[in-house]
Amino acid sequence: MESQVRGGTRWKRFAVVMVPSVAATAAIGVALAQGALAASFSVSGQEFKVRAGLLEGEGFTQYGSLDTGKSLDGKEDQAHPVAVSAFKSAKITNMCQSVVTPIPFLHKNVTLTLTAGDKGKKVEATDLYIDVANLDAKEAVFGNMDIGVAAGSVKGPKPHAEEYQKGTASPYGFAQQADTATLTDVRQTAWATTAGTFKLANLHMGLQFGQGEGVECY
Repeated sequence: MESQVRGGTRWKRFAVVMVPSVAATAAIGVALAQGALAASFSVSGQEFKVRAGLLEGEGFTQYGSLDTGKSLDGKEDQAHPVAVSAFKSAKITNMCQSVVTPIPFLHKNVTLTLTAGDKGKKVEATDLYIDVANLDAKEAVFGNMDIGVAAGSVKGPKPHAEEYQKGTASPYGFAQQADTATLTDVRQTAWATTAGTFKLANLHMGLQFGQGEGVECY
């Protein structure tokens, strides 16, 4: 059966293209009935942007790893070096995540944006992992910092078991850790976010054509 056409857009085809980007968002919406995402939540496979006004974390660990994912030019999966930032627990103020998805048959990009923790109630997470490709912060303050430890002996969350099995995170590699970490005015690009529990206060999701400043988080 031919896809339904509205305003020149074949919506069945559009939906198929958008599924990888919005599936995680739908899961978030369902879980909000209980006020939190339990077990495991992750967004992966494509680079996305994250902005936070304030990130307050405890049990901080950072170590190197490799992720795989597709770039916007549609090339096959490639390995991407990342710095995995892990927190036993974290609170985030004014959080924004945005991911750009190309729509080939429209020759346009669509940006999915999620915001939370922007109305006086913070986002809360436990066992939080962020696979970071690039990070900027106005200020970063670490409490009881320990630099140059072996990744396998960190006090904070250990590297994912799957990463050990795949050989992408070495237990003997360079790492750093701190009892606390406070980052202000954070802007980063990442390949994955994983959390044991991710509680999103005042969640909002939006979709719009285009990309860049004014459409993405920054």
